[in-house]
Amino acid sequence: MANILIVDDSSTMRKIISRSLRQAGLPVDEVFEAGDGIEGLSVLGSGKKIDLILSDINMPNMDGLEFIKAVRANGGTVPIVMITTEGGEEIIKEAMSSGASDSIKKPFTPDQLQEKLGGLL
Repeated sequence: MANILIVDDSSTMRKIISRSLRQAGLPVDEVFEAGDGIEGLSVLGSGKKIDLILSDINMPNMDGLEFIKAVRANGGTVPIVMITTEGGEEIIKEAMSSGASDSIKKPFTPDQLQEKLGGLL
């Protein structure tokens, strides 16, 4: 069973993602939530075992790209998948070159989550 960290400034979107993970039949144990990259780093620094991170790109305080860079700079190797409405090729390329494992475009279905995340868990 996997512990997943969802980093998104929308509490509604965090709940949708969490529910969709379970609907997709993914092996989810605990879901941790953060409203931006700073909160995400705090969760990671708390000693909780995180197996996968799902992060938005556009967030206040610390956006998803800055968050990925900070996780990787601190030696984090956990897979990070961007979930975003930003489908532009350039932003996705930047996320991937910064250390993201994959990306999923909103809106998504539980089947799409299963397809993208099944191999990471």
